[in-house]
Amino acid sequence: MESENKIIIAFLFKRSGKENLSYSDLYLTLSMDLNWFTPDDAKAFIDSALEKKLLIQKDKLVKPNFNVEDITVPIGFHPEKQISGKKEKRTHEKQNILATMINRIAEKTNLDEETLKKKIKTIEDEKAVTPEVAALLLGKDHDISLEDFFEETEKKIFKENKE
Repeated sequence: MESENKIIIAFLFKRSGKENLSYSDLYLTLSMDLNWFTPDDAKAFIDSALEKKLLIQKDKLVKPNFNVEDITVPIGFHPEKQISGKKEKRTHEKQNILATMINRIAEKTNLDEETLKKKIKTIEDEKAVTPEVAALLLGKDHDISLEDFFEETEKKIFKENKE
């Protein structure tokens, strides 16, 4: 069976009858016309499909990276709610911030990445904090300035607790 992402994309393009659609046409169709996702989730789904190379963006138009005619869309199809890619994107962003902090600490301390990850995990468990906060605390222990991550870390904490 085809992946659900491919079925969603095939459905959108078969429904439109076009080979290319604008980004806004895609997310508006997913969120407003079909009411399958919230606008943010629809954008996250499209971004995820672009990252996975299921969609290709050229200029301001987006098109599938596969033949939509080869995909069978089941009658009465509705996507699963967790398919949007929002969680996946959030996890990816979280890892990028954490990885950047780890790299900076590694450069200043000459400790390897694996050792730093273990120390961060220990702090995270002992103090019941997020990995980002644990990395900030580890940086402070080594007199490394990570102040440029304060705002991003704070946003993530409040955003994740809100959801």
